[in-house]
Amino acid sequence: MKKLIALLIIASITVSALFTQGNAEVQENAEKEIHIGISKLLAHPALDAIEKGIKDYLSENGVNADFETQTANGEISTAASIAQLFQTEGKDIVVGIATPTAQALANVFTDIPVVYATVTDPAAAGLDGIENVCGTSDMIPVSEHLRLIREVTGAEKIGMLYSSSEANGIVLMEAMKAACEAEGVELITASVANSAEVRMAAQSIIDRVDAMYVATDNTVISAIAALSEVCSDNGIPLFSADTTSSFGTEVLLAGGFDYYASGRLTGEIIKRVLDEEKPADIGTLYLEDLEIYVNLDTAEKLGITIPEDILEKAAYIIEDGEEVTAGGNI
Repeated sequence: MKKLIALLIIASITVSALFTQGNAEVQENAEKEIHIGISKLLAHPALDAIEKGIKDYLSENGVNADFETQTANGEISTAASIAQLFQTEGKDIVVGIATPTAQALANVFTDIPVVYATVTDPAAAGLDGIENVCGTSDMIPVSEHLRLIREVTGAEKIGMLYSSSEANGIVLMEAMKAACEAEGVELITASVANSAEVRMAAQSIIDRVDAMYVATDNTVISAIAALSEVCSDNGIPLFSADTTSSFGTEVLLAGGFDYYASGRLTGEIIKRVLDEEKPADIGTLYLEDLEIYVNLDTAEKLGITIPEDILEKAAYIIEDGEEVTAGGNI
């Protein structure tokens, strides 16, 4: 009898120990810190909003993450160095905000997940169909932008700056070129190698255009203030594909995506990957709901009347230097 009691006590202690150990392992896994490296091409409002959206989503959804953000300052070689740094540091997952940084990460990492944020054309960038790579795309409706430009100004000659070093910049320039050819509109372009060249490039074509257009080209968008100033000084309306960067500028009209929401969508993808969903099964998620931004102060300076149907759809309207109530999208 005493032996039986002793055995029962030993068994009870063993089960209790195993249960305690199991609970400790579960708690340890729940509290495990995930090391996430974020490589951002440039610091500008749209890309900054993406980064914030990623961090907010993961924090709100219980992911215990340590973030390290590195900015390439528009340099492809720096993007490659950041990828090597993250590999040396042994990151658990890496995120590329914009095409060049995503490409640099995908070139280095084959054994851990690479998540890209707002890559315009993943296939053209060589990011489509890779087993450990997935993310979001902000492919913009260039033809829709052209329709808006012509509806507001009737422009027959449109200027466009683009980065010769960004795959997305070239893709979007070619897309706008095709759209213009289909509508019988002349597209006058100038390429830039970095943001410092934007002002001079704009000045080189400003006297030959009826309107200026900038796509989601990070190099050009990062210098939107300089481009806006050149257009304003010459009485040329500026249209942008990025609403986020339009505030505080002379941009007349913008049609773009909510990049904070884009960051949250990217964060959702990261969470799915951390929950062991395969990146190849996730693929690319595309942004929807184009937001319209209208600056009535700029319109007044240019003597342009914004059609009522556009104002009704506008998510953001600037008047007397302030944002007035709006709330729509296309």
